[in-house]
Amino acid sequence: MEEFVISIMNQFGYFGIFFLIFIENIFPPIPSEVVLLFGGFMTTYTKLYLPIMIIFSTLGSVVGAIVLYYVGKILNKERLKRIVSGKVGKVLRLKASDIEKADRWFDAKGNKTVFFCRFIPVVRSLISIPAGMSEMAMGKFLLYTTVGSFIWNTVLLFLGSKVGENWKKIEGIMSQYSHIILILLVLGFVVFVIYHFSKKNGKKKS
Repeated sequence: MEEFVISIMNQFGYFGIFFLIFIENIFPPIPSEVVLLFGGFMTTYTKLYLPIMIIFSTLGSVVGAIVLYYVGKILNKERLKRIVSGKVGKVLRLKASDIEKADRWFDAKGNKTVFFCRFIPVVRSLISIPAGMSEMAMGKFLLYTTVGSFIWNTVLLFLGSKVGENWKKIEGIMSQYSHIILILLVLGFVVFVIYHFSKKNGKKKS
Protein backbone atom coordinates (compact mmCIF):
# COMPACT_ATOMS: atom_id res chain seq x y z
CA MET A 1 0.00 0.00 0.00
CA GLU A 2 2.79 2.43 0.93
CA GLU A 3 4.60 1.82 -2.39
CA PHE A 4 1.36 2.48 -4.31
CA VAL A 5 0.77 5.74 -2.44
CA ILE A 6 4.35 6.96 -3.05
CA SER A 7 4.17 5.96 -6.72
CA ILE A 8 0.95 7.96 -7.28
CA MET A 9 2.38 10.95 -5.44
CA ASN A 10 5.61 10.90 -7.45
CA GLN A 11 3.77 10.64 -10.77
CA PHE A 12 0.92 13.10 -10.28
CA GLY A 13 2.01 15.55 -7.57
CA TYR A 14 -0.85 17.90 -6.63
CA PHE A 15 -3.47 15.79 -8.40
CA GLY A 16 -1.98 12.68 -6.82
CA ILE A 17 -2.49 14.01 -3.29
CA PHE A 18 -6.02 15.17 -4.22
CA PHE A 19 -6.91 11.72 -5.57
CA LEU A 20 -5.39 9.76 -2.66
CA ILE A 21 -6.99 11.90 0.05
CA PHE A 22 -10.32 11.73 -1.80
CA ILE A 23 -10.08 7.92 -1.91
CA GLU A 24 -8.91 7.80 1.74
CA ASN A 25 -12.10 9.55 2.80
CA ILE A 26 -14.25 6.93 1.07
CA PHE A 27 -11.98 3.97 1.82
CA PRO A 28 -10.43 4.70 5.28
CA PRO A 29 -7.83 1.83 5.25
CA ILE A 30 -5.69 3.97 2.91
CA PRO A 31 -3.40 5.73 5.42
CA SER A 32 -3.68 9.51 5.12
CA GLU A 33 -0.64 9.79 7.39
CA VAL A 34 1.58 8.26 4.69
CA VAL A 35 0.04 10.42 1.95
CA LEU A 36 0.37 13.70 3.85
CA LEU A 37 3.76 13.13 5.49
CA PHE A 38 5.32 11.96 2.24
CA GLY A 39 3.60 14.84 0.43
CA GLY A 40 5.25 17.26 2.84
CA PHE A 41 8.60 15.57 2.29
CA MET A 42 8.16 15.91 -1.50
CA THR A 43 8.04 19.69 -1.16
CA THR A 44 11.68 19.60 0.01
CA TYR A 45 13.12 18.06 -3.17
CA THR A 46 10.60 18.82 -5.95
CA LYS A 47 8.94 21.93 -7.40
CA LEU A 48 5.79 21.21 -5.40
CA TYR A 49 4.81 23.98 -2.97
CA LEU A 50 3.51 23.30 0.54
CA PRO A 51 0.57 25.79 0.43
CA ILE A 52 -0.70 24.29 -2.85
CA MET A 53 -0.33 20.75 -1.43
CA ILE A 54 -2.47 21.86 1.53
CA ILE A 55 -5.14 23.25 -0.82
CA PHE A 56 -5.30 20.13 -3.01
CA SER A 57 -5.32 17.72 -0.05
CA THR A 58 -8.10 19.70 1.64
CA LEU A 59 -10.11 19.72 -1.60
CA GLY A 60 -9.71 15.92 -1.73
CA SER A 61 -10.94 15.63 1.86
CA VAL A 62 -13.98 17.82 1.24
CA VAL A 63 -15.01 16.15 -2.03
CA GLY A 64 -14.70 12.69 -0.43
CA ALA A 65 -16.72 13.86 2.57
CA ILE A 66 -19.47 15.19 0.29
CA VAL A 67 -19.78 11.77 -1.39
CA LEU A 68 -20.31 10.06 1.99
CA TYR A 69 -22.65 12.85 3.10
CA TYR A 70 -24.97 11.98 0.21
CA VAL A 71 -24.63 8.27 0.97
CA GLY A 72 -25.97 9.14 4.42
CA LYS A 73 -28.73 11.23 2.87
CA ILE A 74 -29.84 8.25 0.77
CA LEU A 75 -29.78 6.05 3.92
CA ASN A 76 -31.98 8.62 5.63
CA LYS A 77 -33.59 8.53 9.07
CA GLU A 78 -36.96 7.26 7.84
CA ARG A 79 -35.40 4.31 6.01
CA LEU A 80 -33.36 3.40 9.08
CA LYS A 81 -36.48 3.53 11.23
CA ARG A 82 -38.22 1.13 8.85
CA ILE A 83 -35.21 -1.20 8.92
CA VAL A 84 -35.00 -1.34 12.73
CA SER A 85 -38.77 -1.83 12.94
CA GLY A 86 -38.28 -5.26 11.34
CA LYS A 87 -36.09 -8.29 12.04
CA VAL A 88 -32.85 -6.31 11.95
CA GLY A 89 -34.08 -4.14 14.82
CA LYS A 90 -35.00 -7.21 16.89
CA VAL A 91 -31.56 -8.74 16.37
CA LEU A 92 -29.76 -5.49 17.26
CA ARG A 93 -32.34 -4.63 19.93
CA LEU A 94 -32.93 -1.25 18.35
CA LYS A 95 -36.19 0.64 17.97
CA ALA A 96 -37.33 3.55 15.83
CA SER A 97 -37.18 5.73 18.96
CA ASP A 98 -33.44 4.98 19.25
CA ILE A 99 -32.92 6.41 15.76
CA GLU A 100 -34.90 9.50 16.78
CA LYS A 101 -32.72 9.96 19.87
CA ALA A 102 -29.53 9.62 17.83
CA ASP A 103 -30.85 12.12 15.29
CA ARG A 104 -31.73 14.65 18.01
CA TRP A 105 -28.28 14.22 19.55
CA PHE A 106 -26.62 14.88 16.18
CA ASP A 107 -28.82 17.92 15.63
CA ALA A 108 -27.55 19.33 18.94
CA LYS A 109 -23.90 18.23 18.78
CA GLY A 110 -23.35 17.72 15.05
CA ASN A 111 -21.24 20.81 14.41
CA LYS A 112 -18.61 19.97 17.04
CA THR A 113 -18.75 16.28 16.17
CA VAL A 114 -18.02 16.82 12.46
CA PHE A 115 -15.15 19.17 13.31
CA PHE A 116 -13.40 17.14 16.01
CA CYS A 117 -13.88 13.81 14.25
CA ARG A 118 -11.64 15.09 11.42
CA PHE A 119 -8.71 14.38 13.76
CA ILE A 120 -9.70 10.76 14.51
CA PRO A 121 -8.59 7.90 12.22
CA VAL A 122 -11.36 6.12 10.26
CA VAL A 123 -14.04 8.16 12.06
CA ARG A 124 -12.96 11.32 10.20
CA SER A 125 -14.29 9.70 7.03
CA LEU A 126 -17.34 7.88 8.36
CA ILE A 127 -18.72 10.86 10.33
CA SER A 128 -19.98 12.28 7.02
CA ILE A 129 -22.61 9.50 6.81
CA PRO A 130 -24.56 10.37 10.00
CA ALA A 131 -24.23 14.05 9.03
CA GLY A 132 -26.06 13.24 5.80
CA MET A 133 -28.58 11.00 7.55
CA SER A 134 -29.52 13.76 9.99
CA GLU A 135 -29.70 16.20 7.05
CA MET A 136 -27.18 18.56 8.57
CA ALA A 137 -27.22 21.83 6.62
CA MET A 138 -24.73 21.55 3.75
CA GLY A 139 -23.25 24.98 4.53
CA LYS A 140 -22.42 23.98 8.11
CA PHE A 141 -21.18 20.56 7.03
CA LEU A 142 -18.81 22.09 4.48
CA LEU A 143 -17.57 24.71 6.95
CA TYR A 144 -16.67 22.29 9.76
CA THR A 145 -15.39 19.63 7.36
CA THR A 146 -13.18 22.11 5.51
CA VAL A 147 -11.74 23.72 8.66
CA GLY A 148 -11.10 20.37 10.41
CA SER A 149 -9.58 18.80 7.29
CA PHE A 150 -7.46 21.89 6.62
CA ILE A 151 -5.95 21.76 10.12
CA TRP A 152 -5.25 18.00 9.98
CA ASN A 153 -3.73 18.16 6.49
CA THR A 154 -1.66 21.26 7.26
CA VAL A 155 -0.14 19.76 10.42
CA LEU A 156 0.92 16.52 8.72
CA LEU A 157 2.16 18.15 5.51
CA PHE A 158 4.13 20.69 7.56
CA LEU A 159 5.64 17.90 9.70
CA GLY A 160 6.61 16.00 6.56
CA SER A 161 8.34 19.06 5.15
CA LYS A 162 10.27 19.65 8.38
CA VAL A 163 11.47 16.13 9.12
CA GLY A 164 12.38 15.44 5.48
CA GLU A 165 13.76 11.95 4.93
CA ASN A 166 12.78 11.03 8.50
CA TRP A 167 9.05 11.26 7.62
CA LYS A 168 8.70 7.49 8.15
CA LYS A 169 9.55 7.89 11.84
CA ILE A 170 6.67 10.35 12.24
CA GLU A 171 4.43 8.00 10.23
CA GLY A 172 5.26 5.25 12.74
CA ILE A 173 4.24 7.50 15.65
CA MET A 174 1.01 8.48 13.84
CA SER A 175 0.30 4.81 13.16
CA GLN A 176 0.54 4.07 16.88
CA TYR A 177 -1.79 7.02 17.57
CA SER A 178 -4.28 5.57 15.06
CA HIS A 179 -4.17 2.14 16.70
CA ILE A 180 -4.68 3.57 20.19
CA ILE A 181 -7.63 5.67 19.03
CA LEU A 182 -9.24 2.69 17.29
CA ILE A 183 -8.84 0.51 20.41
CA LEU A 184 -10.44 3.25 22.53
CA LEU A 185 -13.31 3.57 20.05
CA VAL A 186 -13.95 -0.19 20.10
CA LEU A 187 -13.88 -0.22 23.91
CA GLY A 188 -16.19 2.79 24.00
CA PHE A 189 -18.61 1.04 21.66
CA VAL A 190 -18.58 -2.12 23.79
CA VAL A 191 -19.26 -0.09 26.95
CA PHE A 192 -22.10 1.74 25.19
CA VAL A 193 -23.69 -1.54 24.03
CA ILE A 194 -23.44 -3.09 27.51
CA TYR A 195 -24.90 0.05 29.12
CA HIS A 196 -27.67 0.26 26.50
CA PHE A 197 -28.73 -3.38 26.95
CA SER A 198 -28.47 -3.33 30.77
CA LYS A 199 -30.64 -0.21 30.83
CA LYS A 200 -33.27 -1.86 28.65
CA ASN A 201 -33.21 -5.06 30.73
CA GLY A 202 -33.55 -2.98 33.92
CA LYS A 203 -36.67 -1.29 32.53
CA LYS A 204 -38.19 -4.66 31.62
CA LYS A 205 -37.67 -6.03 35.16
CA SER A 206 -39.22 -2.96 36.77
